[in-house]
Amino acid sequence: MSKENKFDLLNKIQSPADLRKLTLDELPRLCQQLRKDIIEEVAVNPGHLASSLGATEITVACHYVFNTPEDRLVWDVGHQAYGHKILTGRRENFCNNRKLNGLMPFPSPFESEYDTFTCGHASNSISAALGMAVASKLTKQQRHVVAIIGDGAMSGGLAFEGLNNVSSQPNDLLIILNDNDMSIDRAVGGMEQYLLKLDTNETYNRLRFKASQWLRDKGLLNDERRKGLLRFNNALKSALSHQQNMFEGMNIRYFGPFDGNNVEELVRILRQLKDMKGPKLLHLHTKKGKGYEPAEKSATVWHAPGKFDPETGKRIVQDSSNEPPKFQDVFGKTLLELAKKNKRIVGVTPAMPTGCSMNIMMDVMPERTFDVGIAEAHAVTFSAGMAKDGLQPFCNIYSAFSQRAYDSIIHDTAILNLPVVICLDRAGLVGEDGATHHGAFDMAFLRPIPNLTIASPMDERELRRLMYTAQLPGKGTFVIRYPRGKGVLTDWECPLKEIEVGTGRRIHDGWDVAVLSIGPIGNDVEKAIKLVEGAESSTSNGHCPSIAHYDMRFLKPLDEKILEEVGNRFSRIITIEDGVRNGGLGSAVTEWMSDHGYTPHITRMGLPDHFVEQGTVQQLREICGIDIESIKKQLLDSNE
Repeated sequence: MSKENKFDLLNKIQSPADLRKLTLDELPRLCQQLRKDIIEEVAVNPGHLASSLGATEITVACHYVFNTPEDRLVWDVGHQAYGHKILTGRRENFCNNRKLNGLMPFPSPFESEYDTFTCGHASNSISAALGMAVASKLTKQQRHVVAIIGDGAMSGGLAFEGLNNVSSQPNDLLIILNDNDMSIDRAVGGMEQYLLKLDTNETYNRLRFKASQWLRDKGLLNDERRKGLLRFNNALKSALSHQQNMFEGMNIRYFGPFDGNNVEELVRILRQLKDMKGPKLLHLHTKKGKGYEPAEKSATVWHAPGKFDPETGKRIVQDSSNEPPKFQDVFGKTLLELAKKNKRIVGVTPAMPTGCSMNIMMDVMPERTFDVGIAEAHAVTFSAGMAKDGLQPFCNIYSAFSQRAYDSIIHDTAILNLPVVICLDRAGLVGEDGATHHGAFDMAFLRPIPNLTIASPMDERELRRLMYTAQLPGKGTFVIRYPRGKGVLTDWECPLKEIEVGTGRRIHDGWDVAVLSIGPIGNDVEKAIKLVEGAESSTSNGHCPSIAHYDMRFLKPLDEKILEEVGNRFSRIITIEDGVRNGGLGSAVTEWMSDHGYTPHITRMGLPDHFVEQGTVQQLREICGIDIESIKKQLLDSNE
């Protein structure tokens, strides 16, 4: 079948206005074509697949019923928004999704007027949409506002804060709860169990809606009477059903659960709810990976499957048996090894056991590992509570998501200097997930906090030894950051031994310039030094600079013996880090030198003072000037 025939309906749509020209009975076929298009594109240009497949009917129905972009659709996280991008004028460029200078990985107002708010981190849609709904009322814009939130994101604290305000603030917000019993790993916690059990009779809801419309048309149902009747109905319903609906308990009208993969039914329901006054929540059951059998059977694997054959469903996975392991796998295996020896060790992760490899310990010691759902602040404070009463938690959070736990790190952990090991996975540039996911800020925002030890390993052996050190008695709150992806060693399973806190090491000696690095980027420094050593003719004076390289290892406390040595021996210093230049290692070294009366020329290499968009890690390092060639150039320039 030709592409023209295969996508005959989809080819007609350049914007949601074209979508709204279709008849209702054409929408199921459009959903099939949209799904097929997403599968074919993501097969060759990897991204988030299963979530977008599950939300296809929600996407089509919302754009069909609501007058977007004037009406606002606020997506939560954005994993499910590929169909939204394709229907809103970006289909031709979707082949460049997540690529350098291509479409952004998640919805962004910088990219399209149909993208109403920043997506990337979970649980913000209700609060943002409520703000838009209130703005609509105050500015008399008369627009509809819809928040679309997944069941996993509903476990986040911000979602509950938003719901609380929705229930008390006059608004007409519609919240669509996309309930697929999944987040990234399988959804966990009381909220998810509640959603699984929640049931409200559809006929009851339809009759109730028609009755309220009739009363309003007769002038018998003003806003004050509506609130009273709502409270009475909720109380009566709870008594008859022997269960309390949490949302209706907050005076948010609840509808559902309905089949979120039935587009014609969805259109009918949304048309009913569209002009209903007051806040309301539409609960939809969807199937993650819907319409693609491999993704339906294994939604976690197919959340972001990489390249695959769309016909056979076979994933294209490169043989990595002879390559270094991922840092996350070294973490997971080392954590289990430590936990077998130290009975106090427990593992905590906010919804990412597979992503951070805590599932390795979880499979062996399920009673000592805790997936707390998408709730980073809670993960830290929960860990602190366990540490307060004698346990030794390893709390693993992606660096970008640790931003959501900042107060918990300070108030609940650092003040008491509790023995919590905070492992920050995905630190530094992460690549195609872009600005919302780069672990750019952790060193800068954690460095001012008292009582923290902050370290970053240069390789896998160093990670193991830092983890061993962190769980020893008396170490307090200990932060270990490491990047996404592979390390550099194939023989990484070294004996575990303590590293003295606050000590670095000299990797390479020299006398012209000192390079101070932290973390795995130190391996690129070593490669750049080797290139410089063979580049004598590249310098204007014909002299190849002699370079000393120090792996600082700890951002806090700094190794003052190394700094004294460097301050006394060198007039030129280069610092380099895979984190923001402002406030990180370079700033710390500059401050120390100034405080101790040293006046070297210091060049700070790191991420710039702007948000870095998507691309491969190598492309982004080149743009940010921290790749091997940029380091080499800086080393040669330091000798001019």
